[in-house]
Amino acid sequence: MVTCAHHRNYRLTFSTPRRPYERERLDQELRICGEYGLRNKREIWRVQLVLAKIRKAARELLTLEETDPRRIFQGAAIIRRMTRLGLISEEDKKLDSILELSQYYIE
Repeated sequence: MVTCAHHRNYRLTFSTPRRPYERERLDQELRICGEYGLRNKREIWRVQLVLAKIRKAARELLTLEETDPRRIFQGAAIIRRMTRLGLISEEDKKLDSILELSQYYIE
């Protein structure tokens, strides 16, 4: 009897743009690929998806009360992760500063 010991995650790690042929976005993505030496636009979309997920989590935590234990614990974890990645500074340790991040900041 054969058993499958390894499970694979088949979820996509990127999200394609809603409008596939928008000239302004295409030009900007091409410029970013050339400037940073990316192999393809999928790498840009991957960073945008990760940033969108982090911002969504911060928005959901900001709707909770400040004394809520979930907001305190998960908020500290998100802030610690962002400072470790170097996206927010040591002085700016607030959930509001995570919402100010945009795809242009990654550039």
